[in-house]
Amino acid sequence: MSPAPPAPAAPEPLCVVGIGADGWDGLPAASQEALRTAEVLIGGARQLALLPADVPGERVPWPSPLRPALPGLLAAYAGRRVCVLASGDPMFYGIGRTLTEVLAEQEAGEVHGAVAPGGHEPPAARPRLRILPHPSAVSHACARLGWPVEDTEVVTLVGRPTDNLARALYDGHRLLVLSAGAGTPAEVAALLRARGFGPTRMRVLEQLGGERERMVRGTAADWDAPPADPLNVIALDCVREPGTPALATVPGLPDTAYEHDGQLTKRHVRAATLAALAPAPGELLWDIGGGSGSIAIEWLRAHRGCRAVSVERDPVRAERIGRNAGALGVPALRVVHGAAPAALAGLPAPDAVFIGGGLTAPGLLAACWEALPPGGRIVANTVTLESEALLTEWYRRHGGDLIRLAVSHAVPVGGFTGWRQAMPVTQWAAVKPVTGRP
Repeated sequence: MSPAPPAPAAPEPLCVVGIGADGWDGLPAASQEALRTAEVLIGGARQLALLPADVPGERVPWPSPLRPALPGLLAAYAGRRVCVLASGDPMFYGIGRTLTEVLAEQEAGEVHGAVAPGGHEPPAARPRLRILPHPSAVSHACARLGWPVEDTEVVTLVGRPTDNLARALYDGHRLLVLSAGAGTPAEVAALLRARGFGPTRMRVLEQLGGERERMVRGTAADWDAPPADPLNVIALDCVREPGTPALATVPGLPDTAYEHDGQLTKRHVRAATLAALAPAPGELLWDIGGGSGSIAIEWLRAHRGCRAVSVERDPVRAERIGRNAGALGVPALRVVHGAAPAALAGLPAPDAVFIGGGLTAPGLLAACWEALPPGGRIVANTVTLESEALLTEWYRRHGGDLIRLAVSHAVPVGGFTGWRQAMPVTQWAAVKPVTGRP
């Protein structure tokens, strides 16, 4: 029997080294060694400037925009020992995640863990990244503040709208905000004032771990500090002003939380609808006939990983949906202006679909059902007899739950009190079967 051929050479892992404001001296020996032996050093100008002159590798600043250029950049230095510099922990809102995703895209279609001829593990199955983390800005900030890390919510505004912060504002809540730059503290203070959280205590922690570390204190209401050091984290002890509505973490926000023209899934029906839709992290919702956007917005508020598209044919309402999404802290809501089902063409496949308007549009229900993967959910609400007849037929064909929601409110009747019933809502909710019925 002839001996097995030699194993193919494994590609050199891409090394990612976290570095803090304390620079070279704050790095452990393993990180220093990785940087000293690298042939190519890639990073931001600030990180590269922290390295001593006697670190010999070729220094390559990040291109802009970064993500589209990454595959070409990695290909240009393939076969060489490459170290990437990252701020703090590379896997915490850092370049480590981006690199992981890009490498995974490059390897798509390969069979990981397969055994090559001769019994050798193929190079593609071996780790492509070596991560050497440094304490994150969050770890440093919590250490300075005496806050348990596990009890502290973190919101990043790096490359994201300031409105993202709004969904995390609750009375008595502690937040750490990762700043996009020197002007972020003033932007955060302005948002807090606009959202009724002016009394919130703010502390801006600059250059954490470095020789120039300092803390600037104040409240959002009177914040007038000059622009901060670009490397800063904002600590917030949230305080809600008296009279500011309290917004819950669960579906069913007050109707007054929304700007609307009457096209709004009302609070109690909305809560029942979201329960039937069952949002889960990473899932995508199609909200068809968005109206004021309330269903999509509260789907997104359920978890930061949720995604949603709101389809609305009226241009004024479509713009209003965007404003509501920003005001309630989910500006990532994608608003599509157009009439369904035509406007659904080209959208990514949904995990759940809500139809709040336009049920009788020819082909709409069929298009939504076809777009759902097995196990996907569909929920449709209506107040008209014509649409109710359509939902009854779909219930007969596909099963699920067909219910009627009736809500009454106590109102004055002369000198007494009586009930006023809102229009009852018929709701059909179903799960597309994995196997079985079409």
